[in-house]
Amino acid sequence: MSNNQNGKLGLLDSSTILIGGMIGSAIFSLSGITILNAGPASILSWIVAAAILFAYGLQTAELSTIYPHSGGIFVFPAKSLGSNEKQGRLWGWISTWAYLFGCWAGAAFSAIYVSIYLGVGFPVFGNYQVPIAIAAVVICGLLNIVKFAVTGKANTLLTFGLAGTMILFIIVALFSGQWDASMLTPFFSQGAEGTWGFMGAIPIAMVAYGSIVAVAFMVGEIKDPSKTVPKAMSIAMLVVVTLYVLVMITVLGLVSSEFLQSNPGMAYIPLYAAAFTKLAAIPWLTKLISISAVLALITTILVVMALAARALQASAISGILPNFLAKNNEKTGVPLNAQIVVMLIVGAIAAFPKLTNLIVNLGSLCNAIVVAIVCLTIIAARKKNPSVQNSFKAPGGDVLPILTFIVIIAAYIPGIMSGGWQLWAWTAGYFLVGMVLYSMGTKKLDAGNNL
Repeated sequence: MSNNQNGKLGLLDSSTILIGGMIGSAIFSLSGITILNAGPASILSWIVAAAILFAYGLQTAELSTIYPHSGGIFVFPAKSLGSNEKQGRLWGWISTWAYLFGCWAGAAFSAIYVSIYLGVGFPVFGNYQVPIAIAAVVICGLLNIVKFAVTGKANTLLTFGLAGTMILFIIVALFSGQWDASMLTPFFSQGAEGTWGFMGAIPIAMVAYGSIVAVAFMVGEIKDPSKTVPKAMSIAMLVVVTLYVLVMITVLGLVSSEFLQSNPGMAYIPLYAAAFTKLAAIPWLTKLISISAVLALITTILVVMALAARALQASAISGILPNFLAKNNEKTGVPLNAQIVVMLIVGAIAAFPKLTNLIVNLGSLCNAIVVAIVCLTIIAARKKNPSVQNSFKAPGGDVLPILTFIVIIAAYIPGIMSGGWQLWAWTAGYFLVGMVLYSMGTKKLDAGNNL
């Protein structure tokens, strides 16, 4: 169930990687924004978001069994889209370049919130936000460098510890005598965005489930992927949704949308706000929440930085990026150089906490691009590989990717459009850099092929 003799990850480690990746910054910070906008109906936002991302995850699970290679965010479209190898390589690079910023943004955002939660829980850390954020990135990068199997074990321990602290928070709060079920009514009209506010909150909640694809994108390191990947996704999503819904119900019985509208600073630390305002008689609870949040954020950083390194490695193997990024460490078998580059980039982004909103918005736009490409990829992959043996098949045929494409793009567009010209300018600049790198890499590759 765990790692086999070849060091590959089994069902337990795969499930905890997904759980650890999904229980991160969103529930401890962005959940407050969904409560502010949608009130109690934000519970529906988190459930609908889970259903959408689960459908997306199942599609990547099918792709991982058709193309059983790590770095799938590059490999899947590169092998499926385009009429030739060069076109496929371009699709793979666009997908990877968008995905990379989603990973960098997610890791940097999580590192910034490590410092925020440590600061509110332990005031002695309050003046060291940037150093703490950078330290969190470095620690997680080093864990990934040691060996991903070790990270898997560390992630398993972190995940169990995290789930335990969240369950303790739920139990203490629900039975504290302060939790008030009447705060959940009226259900739909309490939020700042009115009755349909829960629809606008869905894209925010979707951020929480992005790591559902983690094991599909590192399928080369998974034991028996055609069975392990979809099972791990199902187990992880069930566990995470259950925890999220219970946490949302708990917080909503303590903190209202109106309170968060009046105290906007609390909207980014809703669990802490609930404990600080209504459960002050239990002083250790705020410390527990801070520790729990830090654990959650660290597991997210671990997973997304590992994924980013493998995406860089896959691009280097294709010849687009420098060859030194393609190499695995001989002792540990992990992409050492790629992980170091990821650590440096994420650390640099985390050093600018004032840009958090821009980082999140650009990350959301990049994630939407990735999802759109993956939905197109699975349709093309099925046509090119009609009879792959022992492959997992996502339910619903081509209806599922088409529906996923429509729903996710529709859900993201309002938030993307509200980002203003700065978001579009940064997006254009980011992809311009990506195309310059692609042009330089392919010129060297083509020159080498002509020799």
